Amino acid sequence: MDTSRSQFVLRGFRQVVDFRVFTFERIAPDHSRSLFTVRADLALARRHRIPLQELPLLCRAVLEQIRETGDETAFVFTDADMGRYSEGVAARAMAAKQRRNRRPPPAGDSGATRILPPER
Repeated sequence: MDTSRSQFVLRGFRQVVDFRVFTFERIAPDHSRSLFTVRADLALARRHRIPLQELPLLCRAVLEQIRETGDETAFVFTDADMGRYSEGVAARAMAAKQRRNRRPPPAGDSGATRILPPER
């Protein structure tokens, strides 16, 4: 574990209309603690096909990208953030599909399904 960086621990969430507001506790390298929130629009998450269970980690990533927060403690997982995430997921899926399509069949495999006779 890198002790020179702050750690963010999920403390919970609350539902505010169509938003989920996640509360995180930052544990600084000097062991001081402070609370931060990240708000995620659930309609946008659905539009970007982001599963609900992935939102806490994605919101924590928003906080981990912040260098100096100053006095700001409330952040938003934006439409642009969600778009970049879903584009990355789509790109990885496409790359995996292309890798699967490029693999030659195993040696001696004609691709036909073999039907074995029943055991006697």
